[in-house]
Amino acid sequence: MEMRRRYTWHIFQSIEYSGEQAQIKLYNFLGYLMDNFTPSSNERNLISHIFRENEVCRDAEWERYFCYKNIEVPEIYSGPHLCFPLTVEQAVSMVEAFRNKKQLHSRYVLQLLLETWKLLRMLPNISRISTCHSKEITICGDLHGQLEDLLLVFYKNGTPSLERPYVFNGDFVDRGKDSIEILLILFAFLLVYPTEVHLNRGNHEDHIINLRYGFTKEVLNKYKMHGKRILKLLQKIFSWLPLATVIDQKVLVLHGGISDSTDLGVLVKVDRHNYVSALRPPKKKNQSSSVTSIDSDMDDDWGTHKLSHRRASLTCPKPLGRRDSFLNRSLQDFSDRLKTNVEDELKLCQQRATIFTMGINPVEKGEDAPFDVAVGDNAKEEWKQILDLLWSDPMPQDGCIPNELRGGGCYWGPDITEDFLSKHNLQLIIRSHECKQDGYEFCHNRKVLTLFSASNYYDVGSNRGAYVKLGPDLVPYVVQYQASSMTRELTVRQSVGQTERSALKVLREQLFSHKSDLICAFKRWDSENKGLVSLNDWAAAVESVMRLGLPWRMLSSQLVGGKTAGGLIDYHEWFNELAIKGADADHIDQSLLETLYRHLSTLETIFRIVDTDNSGFITMEDFRQTWKLLSVYLKMEITDEAISDLAVTIDSNHDGSIDIDEFMEAFRLTDKKSRLERGRSMFMGTATDLTALDEDPNV
Repeated sequence: MEMRRRYTWHIFQSIEYSGEQAQIKLYNFLGYLMDNFTPSSNERNLISHIFRENEVCRDAEWERYFCYKNIEVPEIYSGPHLCFPLTVEQAVSMVEAFRNKKQLHSRYVLQLLLETWKLLRMLPNISRISTCHSKEITICGDLHGQLEDLLLVFYKNGTPSLERPYVFNGDFVDRGKDSIEILLILFAFLLVYPTEVHLNRGNHEDHIINLRYGFTKEVLNKYKMHGKRILKLLQKIFSWLPLATVIDQKVLVLHGGISDSTDLGVLVKVDRHNYVSALRPPKKKNQSSSVTSIDSDMDDDWGTHKLSHRRASLTCPKPLGRRDSFLNRSLQDFSDRLKTNVEDELKLCQQRATIFTMGINPVEKGEDAPFDVAVGDNAKEEWKQILDLLWSDPMPQDGCIPNELRGGGCYWGPDITEDFLSKHNLQLIIRSHECKQDGYEFCHNRKVLTLFSASNYYDVGSNRGAYVKLGPDLVPYVVQYQASSMTRELTVRQSVGQTERSALKVLREQLFSHKSDLICAFKRWDSENKGLVSLNDWAAAVESVMRLGLPWRMLSSQLVGGKTAGGLIDYHEWFNELAIKGADADHIDQSLLETLYRHLSTLETIFRIVDTDNSGFITMEDFRQTWKLLSVYLKMEITDEAISDLAVTIDSNHDGSIDIDEFMEAFRLTDKKSRLERGRSMFMGTATDLTALDEDPNV
């Protein structure tokens, strides 16, 4: 039972992290195009608006977006009404309204965001709080849009108050369906209790990540008229969220983690609002030297330390070798993928870049020009510190290495923790960022505590949520919970079986979408071309393609049905056993179809970027341009004819535009084995309630 639980967890986590890695690589690729294409190129124009978000704008320009006074609230509106300054009664009534599935009117949303933005601009990068003003401080980890978890925490622990301060440790949004409601609740209590409620930024408080993981789509669906403006304001607000919180000068609370170069003396001085997206440094030419962070005036308790050279930088452009260079390949290897006309663009741009960098910084051999053109060395180090803080994970071994699974941040070991705590006179790091089966986990000699507050994260029954209460003795008291009543009614065997079925369903879909590559891999082991391979060879071939680090031999009993008398696997028949149904599109090129299945989330992200007016539709020409971008990104040829066939299939009413949601649903893989959709799958974007369980002899 424990082995089944562990490999189920491994499946979910491997696929989750590979998705994050794909998103970062895509963004780096698009950034590469922005840095190397001429301003007039079609491809550059298609994506340029998402990079303009990283330009530092004057506050007056942003205030225009907050205008709410011309938005009327109709008499039939039955949701909560707000007036400012906000009272605790209004905040509590908003919680109850959201519990009852009501929605806050867009006028009040914009007004609430305006007041939140004004307050956040006054806060330091690192908040400092003390237990002496209250008996305990409550700390919550990732919530990821799961309102049910936040409501349960408030039910068990009480809502924020003068006697009950809270620290919410980032990743409030994405994946769950109630991200905007969670934000509005947290912002409301922040306004009512600005010294008792503390919000740290997470890696998902980033508009680039939101494009892939659902928050952008959620806001646009719930606020069709003013959704675009709300999203733009939230980008600004996310950039103003504090980076960390220190409790009693001894406990550091941050979202991701640290690296061997993390320096709190540096972090208190950075202009955090410049990093609208933490995935890319802001352009130097757009930064105003006259604008300084309010943190510049505060006392530096840790002192100013010169940044040491990183042993292993997260986005260091120097090659790391083989698979370790996944992120760098996404930055360095694009030039040989581009068509002839693109190469001409690059030559012109490189000539300009050479002239430009002569007056700024010489580009070291083997490093990427775009970074050096964009920012100086100090700004790059500053950016890496923020990136590490939001994206890093602890590891059991000593040292500090790039986080190759996520594609961002680093892995840091117990020795780095010891050095960091000693340097800053701290005793404990509380971080989130990683889902844990019990909702929490200690590591590094109990000096690092991971806290995750979204229960049932991967599926119903997959994990508990937890929060921590910290008193004056600074000994963490962990409270665990499971938000779903359905989960509490399951036995351990039922819970493991339910989660296992969901994980295997996701894995079969992944395998099916790599069919051509898997068959090629099997044929390398099948020297006699009989269509048969041994179990060992099957496992080796699957891992060589999937690269998920899963125990394939153990999983074979769940994934492989019948074998020949000699114990061999018929790999052609095996794909039928996977029982995954694709789209009814026989006339579409098979390789294009597989590409679509495999990179559906990446394609949707590009669609959302191309859909600049957030209408949910894109033109035929933009549809073709999207596929051209994808073909360059994936280093593969996709003919205009194949793209046209695909477009004709989707544009059933022949109006010359593509409905993004309809397109995505038309090409989602479905599980023919599943007699009942159970739980919700974060990977497929479903949210079906668990209403019954199959009687399964294996559970």
